[in-house]
Amino acid sequence: MTALPPSAELPSAELSIETRGLSKRFGRQMAVDGVDLAVPRGSVFGFLGPNGSGKTTTIRIMLGLAAASSGSVRVLGEEMPRQLRTVLPRVGALVEGPAFYPFLSGAANLLRFDAADPEAPAGTRRARVRTALERVGLAHAADKKVRAYSLGMKQRLGIANALLAPRELLVLDEPTNGLDPQGTREVRHLVRSLAADGATVFVSSHLLAEVEQICTHAAIMSAGRLVAQGPLAELRQAGQSRVRLLTPDAGAAARVMAGLGLTPDGGGISNGGSAGTWGEVLYAPLPAGSAAGAPSPEELVAALVAADVRVRGFAVEQGSLEDRFVELTGEGFDVAQ
Repeated sequence: MTALPPSAELPSAELSIETRGLSKRFGRQMAVDGVDLAVPRGSVFGFLGPNGSGKTTTIRIMLGLAAASSGSVRVLGEEMPRQLRTVLPRVGALVEGPAFYPFLSGAANLLRFDAADPEAPAGTRRARVRTALERVGLAHAADKKVRAYSLGMKQRLGIANALLAPRELLVLDEPTNGLDPQGTREVRHLVRSLAADGATVFVSSHLLAEVEQICTHAAIMSAGRLVAQGPLAELRQAGQSRVRLLTPDAGAAARVMAGLGLTPDGGGISNGGSAGTWGEVLYAPLPAGSAAGAPSPEELVAALVAADVRVRGFAVEQGSLEDRFVELTGEGFDVAQ
């Protein structure tokens, strides 16, 4: 397992979150092991990893909710937890699910949370609460008791709480958990709008489809270690590409591909409707980079045609984020709710 070079080549002034050698031990268990995380300012940063990989522990340390065993953390350019009181008013967070008073309404809960902030002006409190509820699509349920809220509504209320004051950094742990498709789209739009306003949004999620749609950068954790990070496009490109061939001459095609050093796998039969059976789909991984002796896609198609293989479909598919995740962690990934 090889990690990508960290995008921590950026100067500290351009990072919203920076950790160096961050570690956390619980007894004999190393929950976070030497993590060097670099979150660029203004990015939507996806924090990925299987359950138990150390994501939530890392977030808790970043926010001063847990102490590191070793290493350092800087948030918005300030050392944590030393500058906790300076940093936290500039950070909104939803971690490990929202917790509210069930017998109070959504608006009443937010009013109390806002009143607990010594820097929040009382004169504009109700206006801020109303704006936050509107922004997460809960204006219609402002006076409804939270005990009657669905899980998705509670998630959105938690995000509204994080938005009561202007924030430079939003840390959202599973923000679409429990949301229906419409709610998920609303949160996705909200995250994009926050980033467009200049905030950095740090999203921990197990939903690959959501990460790919909203994030500009990502990091992958496995067994407490950071195994890859960088712009989303770079993470995808680091995965192995493959060719996809549709042909009725699967046997002959497989022999040609094997002769060129490729290892084809059958992908099943594709039917062409009224045109009858189109043929079998074959996949073959392409060697990384420009490996010596590896054929180009053009050379492969030319070889197939020269061997009288009928090519009815051909494409080069880039490695996906899911492929990269499985390659680095050895585990599957949830791709939908």
